[in-house]
This record gives sequence, structure tokens and C-alpha cells, in this order.
Amino acid sequence: QLQLVESGGGLVQPGGALRLSCAASGFTLDYVTIAWFRQAPGKEREGVLCINSNGGSTMYADSVKGRFTISRDNAKNTVYLQMNSLNPEDTAIYYCAGRRNNYCSRYASNFGSWGQGTQVTVSS
Repeated sequence: QLQLVESGGGLVQPGGALRLSCAASGFTLDYVTIAWFRQAPGKEREGVLCINSNGGSTMYADSVKGRFTISRDNAKNTVYLQMNSLNPEDTAIYYCAGRRNNYCSRYASNFGSWGQGTQVTVSS
């Protein structure tokens, strides 16, 4: 069974940066597509970025264009979300989610494995 654990969240000032990690166990990431979602208070969960098992990435949130990037290190079984130039609108709980195929999706319902989430707060 694929299990995911996020880490790296915290409090950061506007303009700052964070790198979130999504560590997988129980299944090699070689055959898994991983997406990052986020959910702000009072808002629906939205897809941010996704990376498929071949390393191809897809961006779903236009608001993060040019600021966020997704990458994977299969040797470490870990996917990263690098977040730069953070602003208060990025404040949310960030989740990584996995599916055992090669296709990205922006829809949370298409992912069967989820981490517990990590809080990101952008505030001065």
C-alpha cells in the first residue's frame, strides 16, 4: 500500500521560500504519479502541480506559475514542491497525493493515497 508523508511546512514571511517534501513508502515511486493539492480555510481543495512517473509535470494553479516547481528523486522515493516568492494567498494546508499510473489529474477524487498534510502560513 502506498503511504505518503509530507514535511517542510511552516511560517514564512511574504517573499520567502519553502520546500515541501512528500516521502513515499510501501511502493516505489517509479510507477506512481504524485500531485500536490492545497486547501485554504473556507475554500475547496485545489490541484497545484503534478508529476507523473516519467517525470513530466503539469501545473493546475495559474497563481503559482513562475513561483512553484515540482520535482522527484526516485532514489529517495520523494517528491518535492519548491515554493518561491510566497504571498499570503498561498496560506493553506498542502497535501501530496498518489496514484499508481502514469497520468496526472487535477481532481482529488482520482488519487487514492494521501498524506496527512502540512500547514504553510505566509504572514509578516
